[in-house]
Amino acid sequence: MHIFATVVEQSSLNKASTLLNLSQPALSRKIAKLEEELEVALFRRVGKRLELTSAGQMTYAYAKELRDSQQRYLQSLAEYRHTERRELTIGASLTTLQTTLPDLIQVLTRLNPELEIKAVTGKTHEIVSLVRDKRADLGLVASIIDESQLACLPLFEDHLQLVLPRNLLVTDRSVPEISVLDGLPMILFSKGTWYRVLTDELFQRYRLSPDVRMEIDSFEAILRLLHTCRAATLLPQSYLRAQLLEDNELTLLPIRELAQARRTTTLIYSLDDQPYGASMRLWLDAIKGHFTDERDTR
Repeated sequence: MHIFATVVEQSSLNKASTLLNLSQPALSRKIAKLEEELEVALFRRVGKRLELTSAGQMTYAYAKELRDSQQRYLQSLAEYRHTERRELTIGASLTTLQTTLPDLIQVLTRLNPELEIKAVTGKTHEIVSLVRDKRADLGLVASIIDESQLACLPLFEDHLQLVLPRNLLVTDRSVPEISVLDGLPMILFSKGTWYRVLTDELFQRYRLSPDVRMEIDSFEAILRLLHTCRAATLLPQSYLRAQLLEDNELTLLPIRELAQARRTTTLIYSLDDQPYGASMRLWLDAIKGHFTDERDTR
């Protein structure tokens, strides 16, 4: 296609052969081979001039698109080599630290194995401040952030699930209601995160008083204790994997009202992306692709 476009732009096999450093017979053979592969005539001879056929005009337009695309790619690659960052700081709220940060790190290190990633944790408003003040390059929070200086990229929607050990029967109804949580022995996440706020709002809305046995700031610890303590918990859907439930002898009890208690996990970053260059664009494309695929397979 590059050779064909050069012949068109030079309007002469002789000039094109000089520019391409090919003999004229070799150049003619390449054009003939292209016409053979495409099964169309690309040129017609008018005296000593070459004119494009209709098929040749379409092919030239396509050849220019290919060339422009290649030039854009090479320019982006040059920018990436020039601006590629070796360190990245990610701020994560306590909940997203356990549910989403591992996936995010996996995506980034797969793209750039030499990338050094630092993570800091805090409450949502603290993570927003870190990104706004450029003390963190990316922020991972379970909220939609509306700030003029920041971009907010939604990754996925999350909701609460009732998790309980297989040795704990809480209802014999085929379609359980939210009222099963009233008086239910539970281990909950510590106060101060969106997840616990959402949980407490749920209890208040439906006037529920569960029997809260423990409050712990680790999802893993909660899951490991449920079977021993014969207690249930509420955890974000994003954290729950089939193997995790199987390993801890746990099951999920679907409740309609819980599925309606939703939050959106988002990635935030500064709108001033000059310090990041092409690296940031590559990171964002990879992250969006990963979470889109995850959402489609759920």
